[in-house]
Amino acid sequence: MDENKMREKRKDEHVQLAISPQSNSSLPLSHFDQLLFVHQSLPNIGFNDVSLKVNIQGLQLDTPMYINAMTGGSKMTGEINASLAKIACETGMAMAVGSQHAGLRNETLKETYQVVRKSNPKGIIFANVGADVPLDFALRAIEMLEANALQIHLNVPQELVMPEGERDFKGWLQQIEQVVHHIDIPVIAKEVGFGMSKETIRLLKEIGVQYVDVSGRGGTNFIHIENQRREHREYEYLQGWGQTTPIALLEAHEYLNSMIVFASGGVRNPLDVVKCLSLGAKAVGLASPILKILLKAGVEEAIEEMKHWQEQIKTICTMLGAKNIDELRNCSIVITKEVREWCEARGIDITLFSQRSKQR
Repeated sequence: MDENKMREKRKDEHVQLAISPQSNSSLPLSHFDQLLFVHQSLPNIGFNDVSLKVNIQGLQLDTPMYINAMTGGSKMTGEINASLAKIACETGMAMAVGSQHAGLRNETLKETYQVVRKSNPKGIIFANVGADVPLDFALRAIEMLEANALQIHLNVPQELVMPEGERDFKGWLQQIEQVVHHIDIPVIAKEVGFGMSKETIRLLKEIGVQYVDVSGRGGTNFIHIENQRREHREYEYLQGWGQTTPIALLEAHEYLNSMIVFASGGVRNPLDVVKCLSLGAKAVGLASPILKILLKAGVEEAIEEMKHWQEQIKTICTMLGAKNIDELRNCSIVITKEVREWCEARGIDITLFSQRSKQR
């Protein structure tokens, strides 16, 4: 099997494994459940006062949810991308495509990504490349989609467990720096489900990165997915590797005033979305929840479900007295159990979150 056929086969296998129950985190309970909002009996706003629009330098989003990078690079995944783009168009959500390396290396696969722009001509679309690609590849990926932003995915554990994956990660930081300084649309450094630390975010900030997606453990688990593709499946014990999304957001706390932080990974429901936003995320990415509805029930059902999520986010904002996404950062949230222990060990002051209502 030639390299192009192997890559197409891998793309299809990723989708099939991603929708299996075993591909999600093995944690019995989500760390999102260890974040508790302090209820306010007098929110002093109405449901219609709440706006979900997000105004970010370089990006204007109609909703704080976006469809995160999933797929492209084969006939089957191209059809999925077309459906995801229709969902994004009808719900006002931004959308990222999966890694475009297949389309950049094989002209016949470009359409499996370009279909996103054709299906959603006026939408916000994120291109997607790895940290190892040269500048010209990044520029071609953007041109392929007429993209509004570029995701650069950081996926070291996935590559190492992937049977045919990369083994040398020297020069990634310098490569990202070159792309950031030569591209005039937002460049989002994105984890793929293992979470970011404050040390990683500091390194990215120092080279000029202004946007990060901390993408934590708890959702689609790429160590598990790649391990399932190995003959002996010998890396099963690494399934719990990395930081969860709540922990990754807390790690990012000191950078919230100087960088734009997105969150994804393990988001199960609208309350999880609101918790991410309260911890400082400007927008929240969804992948598996949308993909599973799409493949099980179709495009229209997925559209309706995402509209229900938006309505429920507004309901929760109303209960918290937050008229917009920025005001959620003024809502008190108590951090408990393992997440609290992590913060204590890492020197993160949790009272900054639990005492917010005193400042309102």
